[in-house]
Amino acid sequence: MHKYLFCVTLICYGFYTQAQSLLTPEKMWSLGRVSAQGISKDGNTIFYGVGVADMPENKIKTTYFAIPLKGGAAQSIPSVPKEALPTVDNDGDNIQVSADGKKVIFTRDVKIQNIKGTELYPTLSKSNAYVYDDLNQRHWDTWEDGSYSHVFVADNVAGFALREKDIMAGEVFDCPQKPHGGAEDLIFSPDGQMILYVTKKKSGVEYAKSTNTDIYCYHTATGATENITEGMNGYDTNPIFSHDGKTLAWLSMKTDGCESDKNELWMMDWATKSKVNLTQNWDETVGGFAWSNDDDKIYFTAPFHGTEQLFEINAALGATVKQVTMGQFDINGIAYQSGNTMVVSRADMNHAAELYTVDLSSGSMRALTHVNDAAYAGIQMCDVKERYTELENGERLFSWVIYPPNFDSTKKYPVLLYCQGGPQSALSQFYSFRWNFQLMASNGYIVIAPNRTGMPGWGTKWNADISKDWGGNPMRDYLAAIDDISSESYIDNNRRGCVGASYGGYSVYMLAGIHEGRFKTFIAHDGLFDLKSWYGTTEELWFANWDIGGAYWDKKNKDAQYSYTNFSPSNFVDNWTSPIFVIQGGKDFRVPIEQGMQAFQAAKLKGLKSRFLYLPEENHWVLKPQNGLVWQGEFYKWLKETL
Repeated sequence: MHKYLFCVTLICYGFYTQAQSLLTPEKMWSLGRVSAQGISKDGNTIFYGVGVADMPENKIKTTYFAIPLKGGAAQSIPSVPKEALPTVDNDGDNIQVSADGKKVIFTRDVKIQNIKGTELYPTLSKSNAYVYDDLNQRHWDTWEDGSYSHVFVADNVAGFALREKDIMAGEVFDCPQKPHGGAEDLIFSPDGQMILYVTKKKSGVEYAKSTNTDIYCYHTATGATENITEGMNGYDTNPIFSHDGKTLAWLSMKTDGCESDKNELWMMDWATKSKVNLTQNWDETVGGFAWSNDDDKIYFTAPFHGTEQLFEINAALGATVKQVTMGQFDINGIAYQSGNTMVVSRADMNHAAELYTVDLSSGSMRALTHVNDAAYAGIQMCDVKERYTELENGERLFSWVIYPPNFDSTKKYPVLLYCQGGPQSALSQFYSFRWNFQLMASNGYIVIAPNRTGMPGWGTKWNADISKDWGGNPMRDYLAAIDDISSESYIDNNRRGCVGASYGGYSVYMLAGIHEGRFKTFIAHDGLFDLKSWYGTTEELWFANWDIGGAYWDKKNKDAQYSYTNFSPSNFVDNWTSPIFVIQGGKDFRVPIEQGMQAFQAAKLKGLKSRFLYLPEENHWVLKPQNGLVWQGEFYKWLKETL
């Protein structure tokens, strides 16, 4: 009898493993992208959206669902229940109503400057020229057309926004901030008498060199505007009032020009306007945050040792930070609180984001949504392990290592060194629909992903030390990581590749000139190839000034001159010997197209096997699903050909 049961078990196990298959780009793109959308008034029901790629339409289509907070079956709903918003004429966006229902705010583009040829020369109706007298003529993926997004306030009369007023009239500034700001950049005060909005009141050259956004307070009764973060010189963003309206919290960076400075959590007593830095004694950087329902605490996310976790802090000066969750996953968003339960978004390298509940007392978690469970049942998972590498200076370098499904240590595997962008962004347990580690490993590659110098989650010094040292310690870390894992018997040292995007693409170009035969192939996406030409074409000069050191023509600037001489990959092209695949977005104004074109041209002129994937309508990212599939098709085709 026992023998019979054992045989049945083996048969069932064999059927299960055979039923599972490797992740493919097509399977990955079919996964649902879960996002929290709302909570019912009684706190018992969560509303969420599921975005799925519609390949024929080349876009993400979203459907909506409701699920009990305690768990259970999800029900499809036509839309997320929301209170009706007032009607706003002429394309109003980011519409919000004051707590007393009397006022409404919204944003709208306002034409301030004549820049187009057809505006300057009305008789030349077919002109497509643009004329600029200052910088910030383009940003991220859009050319400046003389229109600026302004905040408007109006009376809410029977569901219509009437007697509207532009509270930024005549100003050449944007709210929400360009390019990524949203409705979080403008809020009412609890009494509805004031409007808080985030903007950077600088233009031209000064705008391009500064990160000094501020929070402005507009008084509806008098029309007066005051800067409530005056003297705070870095980013000031995300103003959120406590539920009782007595305290304002927001995120602030100290240093003008440093876009990746430590993000601090500040509070202001709204009556006295006194300010407190809650996290000044905490050695990490804050992500998104939310007030607890009773206003006693603030919950926030932050990078921590190769992950992103949920933390809490008592809303009092000198309070210590407490970590709520811990594990091999990312908490990549705080959604809603109901009693002692917090709803969050959670992902890991094998699983796209789903909604989870967190017990705020114990930190224990339970999956709330199960959108992709059926898909995962048919997909083989990858082992993801921590690895530490001893550096020459005695420090320890952390890396994630992702192994192919059914990994066999007696066999030999090719290895990919993954180089993260940012350069100060976290390499955590994120799930990317482009740089997907599970997909790389499922194609037979071991992936090592180091938390090299410059990444958050290991203290603010480690995070900051990359600035003005792009080609120094970070390259040391990458080479140490690949050398360390290459000592394993299961690594085929004749089949090592190096891949990355943005600063990761820069790292690929840099390593191609200094790797001394380690790598057989390279892939760089939107990477910086030549620092001089990049400085002359990128738009966010605050970033270049802080991280590189400044302008290449400033011969007295030792930091800048050292960077341009020692850390520009173009200076090391003579050492390029391995095949290289270059990917470039046509609308990437942060790392403009000449960077990829120069790298591809250099490789071709040197006689190296090389390829150029041009994505004319994509920016620094790849957002269109069909382009995403092309990207992955070419990525793995190149690896198959060269590794």
